[in-house]
Amino acid sequence: MDSIRVSDCMSRQFVSFSAAMPIVEAAIELVKNELLGGPVVDDGGQLIGWISEQDCIGVVSQVLYYSDRVAMVNDVMSRELSTVTGDCNAMDLAEQMKNHKRKIYPVVDDSNKVIGVISRRHILKTMCERITDSK
Repeated sequence: MDSIRVSDCMSRQFVSFSAAMPIVEAAIELVKNELLGGPVVDDGGQLIGWISEQDCIGVVSQVLYYSDRVAMVNDVMSRELSTVTGDCNAMDLAEQMKNHKRKIYPVVDDSNKVIGVISRRHILKTMCERITDSK
């Protein structure tokens, strides 16, 4: 099990967001794709932030209530980022996830370009597959 790498578990299909995107549009994408959050990238695919359901919910409720508040992803995205690379040990990351609140991480390459995302579910699925395959 120790040989599981982030690249073995991560999803290479992910939704990314632009800092200039209205929050309501970002929230719609999160809901439509059943995501907890996603990477905010610049035009070159470089990671510049993270947007989550939690970031969106307060702003969307204000839009619903006042009908005219417009905020952009840039206004509420998290800029303090935790990232992983594909060669990181997934078991170490699982341990870190167990002890911290963070449920999903952007996976970046050496130039900080987002190449995927990894969540607790991705790691758990891979661990369960390995157990099933070994029987």
